[in-house]
Amino acid sequence: MTIDRTYDVIVFGATGFTGRLVAEYLATQGKEASARDDAAGRSIRWAIAGRNAGRLAEVKAALEAIDPACSSVGVVEATSEDAASLDRMASQARVVITTVGPYSTRGEPLVEACIRAGTDYADLTGEPEFVDRLVERHHEAARARGVRIVNCCGFDSIPHDLGALFTVTRLPAGEPIVVEGIVRAHASFSGGTWQSLLEIMARGGRGKREARSEGAPGARKVQGLKARIRYEKGLRAWVCPMPSIDPQVVLRSARELDVYGPDFQYGHYMQVKSGLQLVVGIAGFGAVAALAKVGPARELLRKVRSPGEGPSAEERARSWFQVTFQGKSASRRVVTRVSGGDPGYSETAKMVAESALCMAFDRERLPARAGVLTPAVAMGERLIERLQAAGIRFELLEG
Repeated sequence: MTIDRTYDVIVFGATGFTGRLVAEYLATQGKEASARDDAAGRSIRWAIAGRNAGRLAEVKAALEAIDPACSSVGVVEATSEDAASLDRMASQARVVITTVGPYSTRGEPLVEACIRAGTDYADLTGEPEFVDRLVERHHEAARARGVRIVNCCGFDSIPHDLGALFTVTRLPAGEPIVVEGIVRAHASFSGGTWQSLLEIMARGGRGKREARSEGAPGARKVQGLKARIRYEKGLRAWVCPMPSIDPQVVLRSARELDVYGPDFQYGHYMQVKSGLQLVVGIAGFGAVAALAKVGPARELLRKVRSPGEGPSAEERARSWFQVTFQGKSASRRVVTRVSGGDPGYSETAKMVAESALCMAFDRERLPARAGVLTPAVAMGERLIERLQAAGIRFELLEG
């Protein structure tokens, strides 16, 4: 569909904190990964994109310092406020990665441009309202064009979405399945993430698709587990429901794929070491959520960390994540784990870059699906293989 494009991948938002990390990953790893997987033996052809030509030039110079071969990296000027520039950008690529948020206010025009151009798309959104809007407005058009619009290709929600898929494929087929994902992490956050989180809190509520159970009588049933705080003896820690888009994404995948069994239930939790940490965390989150709804207070909170700021390389090197999945069917129980380094930035850059490379170079090995999709539905086992090769661990611990 998009073989003759100028670029395999364009990174839109390459001058931002996370966008630069994605560009650096492609500069150091993308050439090797694409050459290994491309049947024609080509190296990746890619470009950086954004609104500011001067800052793009600075990013390209930094990439050339990493690898002089990056002199061939293209530079594309585009902005979310200019539909014509988005059309020009999308028409040049097989896949566009976007790190430009908040997606709820800036993301939809690029999705529309990619559908018009027949270009696959990957983003890092964690905004339920944005994903719901894309499904409702653009799924059918993307499906008709044979385009994959894949949201949540970073820590939100690849470890959880693909981890749940990895878990259910270790359980017997045809049996009802219950899976719980428990997140443990040590990490910091960037200004862009903080700004997006404030936007989500300001609007309040969660994605309606996560909250409802679906399934006609006699059909496959998919629903979330009732959220509750509890002490988990096996982990020697408290677990509490985690307010993120991740369970919504897992449940969407389960509704689309029969491998999740005739009756699938999922619960998503954060692991907390002590009861005191649990109480303090809930109180702090509640306070920020309440203040984010008040205009003047929200503007003060925005100053905590500005867009473009983020943790240092040393901070990222000390960061890590683990997501442990407890899965059970009628006849078997398994425990799996997905783990890696810095979740919000280094590993997120790796995840979205590998997602784009997967769509650009592995089309013949991917599920024959198009539309507004989850990572598991769009790329499934092939993306798990890529991430394992890139150093993210998918392990079967028990069963």
